[in-house]
This record gives sequence, structure tokens and C-alpha cells, in this order.
Amino acid sequence: MQISKIIFFLFFTAANVVSVKAQSEDDAVKLCINNYLDGVSKGDAAKLNQAFHPTAILRTVSATGAIQDIPVAKFVASMPVGGISTKGGSTKMIAYSYVGVSALATVELLFGDFKYIDLLSMLKFGNEWKIVSRVFSRADLDAHVKGMGNSVTGSAVANAPAKATPKKSTANVKPKSDDGW
Repeated sequence: MQISKIIFFLFFTAANVVSVKAQSEDDAVKLCINNYLDGVSKGDAAKLNQAFHPTAILRTVSATGAIQDIPVAKFVASMPVGGISTKGGSTKMIAYSYVGVSALATVELLFGDFKYIDLLSMLKFGNEWKIVSRVFSRADLDAHVKGMGNSVTGSAVANAPAKATPKKSTANVKPKSDDGW
């Protein structure tokens, strides 16, 4: 009987040690973004490697107007010791959104006399979100992100009528086969 109590105690102790509070999808997306921001801010290669998928690409337009691709490994290796915070820089999450296995984020890397605006594309691998693409632009300090965000759905445009026509019910419509779109 004493052995049963000991086994019972060990089982519940082990279960409590390995049990982890379930993380919401929202928290998981923000964790990926924050790993990126912390990694850049502090020069933490481990955080950057947690944020990026190993095959991620960083892309911008060079001074000559050509597309410039930077492999993530080169970006991580070129991070200054101590990160951008040692150079007076700071980071900020502007916005993020997600659905299914894809997510987008807009972040700002602020320096003394300029900033980078990063558009991060993320995908979910298992239970982890990873940045697969960073498209970035150097901007003046007074530059602001423009656009509509997630205030409009479908193919609506700025000049769309104020009141949309109601859609027909699809309750009894047989779904088409998945064609990838």
C-alpha cells in the first residue's frame, strides 16, 4: 500500500513538472515576433535563430534598384555585439495578423536618424511560428506605415459602395475540391 502511494505521488509530481500551460495562438505568434525584436535589440543570436526558419530570406531593394537578398545566417552573423540597443537603437511591434498557418507582422527598428520598417512573413511549423521572409525598407524617422490593415475584407477597394449586397446562403452548397486557392 505504501508503494502505491509513492508511485501515485511520483506520477503526479512528474505530471506537474512536465505540464506546461497551453499557449494561445496569439501568444505563439507574438513570441516569434518578440524573439526577433529581442534578438535584434540585444544581439542575441539564439533568439534570432528561434525566430527565423533556417531557409528564411531577407529582401530589400539596393541603391541601384536591384533586389538584394540576404541569407538569414549572414544577417544573424552580422548582428552587432550587444545588438542595436548599444548603438542607441530600439524596436517596436506595429501590427500583426494571422490565420491558419500564415502570419504577417510589421515592426520598426529605430536608430538615431533613420529607421527600418520590416514586413515579416511567418509560417507555422508544428506548434512553432517561424519568420520565412523579412522584406524591409530604410525610412526617414517621420515615415509612417500606410494602408488599410484588416479593416476591409475580400476584394473591396477604397471606392466600394458603403453598403454591400447580401451574399447568398452557402449552407447547402457542396464545397468544391481544393484547388490550392
